Amino acid sequence: MTILVTGATGTVGRQVVHHLLERGRKVRALTRDPGCAVLPYGVEAVGGDLTDAAGLEGAFDGVTAVHLINFGVGYRPLANGRDIVALAERAGVAKATVLGGWQEGTLEPAVRASGLEWTLLRPTQFMANFLNDWGESLRTTGRVREPYGDRQSPPVDEYDIGAVAAAVLTQDGHGGRSYHLTGPEVLTARRMVAIIAEATGRDLRFEELTPDEVRREWSVPDRRPQLALFRAFAEIERADETDLVESLLRVYGTPSDFATRLIGDVEQVVGRPPRTFAQWAADNARHFLPTGPR
Repeated sequence: MTILVTGATGTVGRQVVHHLLERGRKVRALTRDPGCAVLPYGVEAVGGDLTDAAGLEGAFDGVTAVHLINFGVGYRPLANGRDIVALAERAGVAKATVLGGWQEGTLEPAVRASGLEWTLLRPTQFMANFLNDWGESLRTTGRVREPYGDRQSPPVDEYDIGAVAAAVLTQDGHGGRSYHLTGPEVLTARRMVAIIAEATGRDLRFEELTPDEVRREWSVPDRRPQLALFRAFAEIERADETDLVESLLRVYGTPSDFATRLIGDVEQVVGRPPRTFAQWAADNARHFLPTGPR
């Protein structure tokens, strides 16, 4: 019984692979470049790109369950969701999890309308995002300079997202469900920097920028990594940097009850509380050290 994991070398996909192997399952990993993929021993790597359904047919052969992601290159929502689902159904796939992004795209509606036993996974902010958002700045300056230091979120460890996906794919009783995955606590951006400081033993600070300071400093192409990700997530293809900055300021500065609410779905599915940001920071402290991994 083979389980196919798409996005298998990504932040969450590698965790899904890890947890499935721990459960003793046979794993096939879909990746754009199997020759360069670093995967655990025993995982079967197959080449393919979710944006090109015509090249995926062989990937589903003999597969009983699949972990899907609803976005392709640049985090853009997939436009060929119905083609992917049709391939899965023709191959006899019975069960699917779908990792959602900011935009629904075409995959989620196609899965819901299919005969697959589907489960939607909707994580809040990934803890791993802070490696890209803050890693370089904390390594080189010891500072995070952003607006709205008291903005809140309950970030979730990618380890827990993978654990939930693996449990759903290997257990019964999750069909037709949508799980909102959060960490165990609501934290401010300022507090998260302090937790990373504790994990690294460094003097790290959050320096709050005013909106006008953000407009002056971030309205430069590629000045902030958040802008590139935000462009893809929000599908603002034609926006200039100034428009992106204004949009991001609205997101940072507008409290959202849904985005900050704690939900117990991780514990409900895997039978233990989700990991804390302090645990994640301790595991990843090396990435925030001056000589840490880039």
